[in-house]
Amino acid sequence: MHRPLHWRAMTADDLDGVVAVAAIAFPEHPEGRACFAERLVLAPETCFVLADGATIAGYLIAYPWPLEAIPPLDTLLGALPDARDSWYLHDLALLPEARGDGHARAGLARLFAQVDAAVALVSVNESAAFWQAQGFEPHENPALRAKLSSYGPQARYMVRSVTNPG
Repeated sequence: MHRPLHWRAMTADDLDGVVAVAAIAFPEHPEGRACFAERLVLAPETCFVLADGATIAGYLIAYPWPLEAIPPLDTLLGALPDARDSWYLHDLALLPEARGDGHARAGLARLFAQVDAAVALVSVNESAAFWQAQGFEPHENPALRAKLSSYGPQARYMVRSVTNPG
């Protein structure tokens, strides 16, 4: 019998599982293990895994970042920028068998409880309706259109303000 899935802090030992989930959740946007490892080092307090023991069924990665800026995919950041007035939700990914049980909302609640600024993300895979239900709103900015194009035609930059509890 499997233990129930729960969110916990991500560790370096979880990275292979995170990469495996990412490959399933985002096959059109592959990112290397080094990107996930770097983000864990830069913002360990906002990197979580959904796990059953050591088995990873999902992950959430967020870090401080300037509003209206999109970090490049599959690229090392080097460091967090000095000007970082919001949080960037890099990924929230669940294996298909872990979806539909409220795990995404629980992971987001954990993140929102820890941050005190707006949270921004790029919605992909036709997920904008899910993000709107979590309090995120589309944020149109002509300057971001070129970067969004690399995420696919359905990509939307979305922001959840600190005053919007969703």
